[in-house]
Amino acid sequence: MLGGLAFLLNGNMCCGVHRSELMVRLDPAQTEAALTEPHTRVFDLSGRPMKGWILVETAGLANEPALAKWVSLGTKYAASLPKK
Repeated sequence: MLGGLAFLLNGNMCCGVHRSELMVRLDPAQTEAALTEPHTRVFDLSGRPMKGWILVETAGLANEPALAKWVSLGTKYAASLPKK
């Protein structure tokens, strides 16, 4: 997706890698709260932010628990979506 590496759960993308950042798909209602976390930013490649998507910089993935937190958020949301 978008020149990166994507991970799917039941046919729904949950997270991926774009350049050196982790893309995380989450409930759009959780986006603002997630963006208050350090090393996060809106996923916006074209001037039109994607709702329910954020990017996490490598500094926010410095250890296994930090990475697991973001992957868990992405997989939890993808699991809640209908299978494709």
